[in-house]
Amino acid sequence: MKKRFAVLLAGLLCLPVGCQNYLDVNTNPNAPQTAAANLYLAPMLHWMVTAPQYDGRFVGRYTQQWTVPGTVLSTWDRMGYDPSSDNGAEQWRDVYWSLGQNLADMNAKAEAEQRWDVLGVGQVLKAWGWQAITDLHGEIIIKQSLDPTRTTFDYDTQEYAYFAVDSLLKVAITNLARTDGAVDPVFLAKGDKIYNGNRAKWTKLAYGLLALNHNHYSNKSTYNPADVIALVDKSFASNADDALMQYPATSAADLADYNFIGRTRNNVTTYRQTQFVVKLMDGTDFGAVDPRMSRMLAIDSAGVKYTGLDPNVIGFGALAAPQQPRNFFGYVGTGGLAQPGRYLFDDKARIPVMTYSQLQFVKAEAAYRMGDKPTAFTAYRNGVSSHIDFVNARNLDNNQSPSQISAAEKAAYLASSAVSQTPATLTLTQIMSQKYIAQWAWGHNELWMDMRRYHYTDLDPASGTQVYPNFAPPTNLYPDNGGKVVQRIRPRYNSEYVWNVPGLTAIGGLALDYHTKPMWITLP
Repeated sequence: MKKRFAVLLAGLLCLPVGCQNYLDVNTNPNAPQTAAANLYLAPMLHWMVTAPQYDGRFVGRYTQQWTVPGTVLSTWDRMGYDPSSDNGAEQWRDVYWSLGQNLADMNAKAEAEQRWDVLGVGQVLKAWGWQAITDLHGEIIIKQSLDPTRTTFDYDTQEYAYFAVDSLLKVAITNLARTDGAVDPVFLAKGDKIYNGNRAKWTKLAYGLLALNHNHYSNKSTYNPADVIALVDKSFASNADDALMQYPATSAADLADYNFIGRTRNNVTTYRQTQFVVKLMDGTDFGAVDPRMSRMLAIDSAGVKYTGLDPNVIGFGALAAPQQPRNFFGYVGTGGLAQPGRYLFDDKARIPVMTYSQLQFVKAEAAYRMGDKPTAFTAYRNGVSSHIDFVNARNLDNNQSPSQISAAEKAAYLASSAVSQTPATLTLTQIMSQKYIAQWAWGHNELWMDMRRYHYTDLDPASGTQVYPNFAPPTNLYPDNGGKVVQRIRPRYNSEYVWNVPGLTAIGGLALDYHTKPMWITLP
């Protein structure tokens, strides 16, 4: 099987970028017709970070990170979807369009000019894109994706997509290690708004993406936790390696460089935290109050208590106005415009692609599954500690109002009942719940993949209780679900359901309950 995939992937990596005369109608004799390879990079990196936040508005409701109180229960809070809508498919659009031909052109130019560092970054971007959309949508289009002669496109299996990501990242790592040709960190830095031309950090990100890819096999007999641990160890060494996009918030006319989940963009102003995430942090589930709660979550309108909403209840339910949680920026109702935000919810807050703490929890899970509890324990503690530091750092991105978590608060929490104190007492519940907290509000793709790998309500074999304590699917599932929980997002409506019906028909994508079809990667 792998030999067959290797042959197919060779075609993918060598896919032509289209006829040179295809767009000659747009030739301008008075202006340059080509751009330097590095000039393609900045807008594509922007979408690599920002597009997951677009879709996170919807994925975050499947995972009960947040909900939208209204006069009716929403489709997404009921694990459904919006028919005839592109909601939940921004990453689909950006992989095939915002990156799409632009990324192919950048990589072709970089290869022709022997700019192996630019090519390596481009291959990381391409692999990230395939990983992101296959984890959201399942089967995706890879081999035919840039074929200008086609009007309909055949879907590739998720198994192939996973193999393609793995292969691309390994090629990227090889190219990022090259020092011959025209490798030039100054040239790369002109478009690199994440690592400023640092190839070593891009290599670490590539290893981190490989670690995520390989860890998703946890339900399969081929899962290799030792391999996952080795990949994490080649990736981020501390928070200093975090892949962060900075939003300067200077373009007031179009808000293009403002954080998507900041108040000015107004994309999550009506969203509110759920009971589920509050209980993970207020002592209900783990016996001690998490100091991150008061820096990440929103207090009630009276400024007294941290409350969350039940996605099964319309609006704010029985919560009177003073007990209703404020918005994520820290203000009552829709307040906070032009005011300091909180945590990731500030116009200038840096948003991650991946973090050290996230990867430490990946390592902890892998080590736990292979029976190496000492290694799992160390990684787990590293994950909790480093995420506390991450919260502090994000509350300094724009000198926001929440106070820093002090060394004493941090030490007290790490010594509390909420955090495992010995390898022998460590459980999957503690690892995955802390990973959930560390990914809350930004790591939507990986967080949802985690929950689907554990089928939302799997039991922890060490305790007999749920891996995600007190998580419950909606009691009033969307009608099209047929009583089943959601497993994937339907492909983008305006490209697939309008123009690619033959491709969808072949994979069963026209079925009303297609979004409940289990993903290949989560099956045994």
